[in-house]
Amino acid sequence: MKRLFIAAAFTLAAVSPARAADAGVSISIGDPGFYGRIDIGDYPQPRLMYREPRVIYREAAREPIYLHVPPGHAKNWRKHCGKYNACGERVYFVQDNWYNQVYVPRYQERHHDRHDKRKKDRHGGKNDRDDNDRGHGRSDH
Repeated sequence: MKRLFIAAAFTLAAVSPARAADAGVSISIGDPGFYGRIDIGDYPQPRLMYREPRVIYREAAREPIYLHVPPGHAKNWRKHCGKYNACGERVYFVQDNWYNQVYVPRYQERHHDRHDKRKKDRHGGKNDRDDNDRGHGRSDH
């Protein structure tokens, strides 16, 4: 029974990446579920996972960067820093709740024009209002 379970798990793992690649999902900064570098700027002070920034390879002193990463990436930063191009950086990891409840709403409020443009671009340059103005795709000729 144990072998059957393990075989099923391997089969599922092998099939899942292919299906995920076909999904065409795009997540950008300011969207829930985004992981990567975020610009704190004049946002409220973030809640951090650790008090001190993490550094894997020390380079010239630069300003620390803030990252939103899955908890496992923060815990094993040496393994994951390359995915974020941040191995030589002093890194603060922001907490998931702060990112979703403070950063995301404020980012979306400030950059709603970019989100509208991305939404429009994903639909072939059209949005619902464009279709209604054109009579649902019928020719006006």
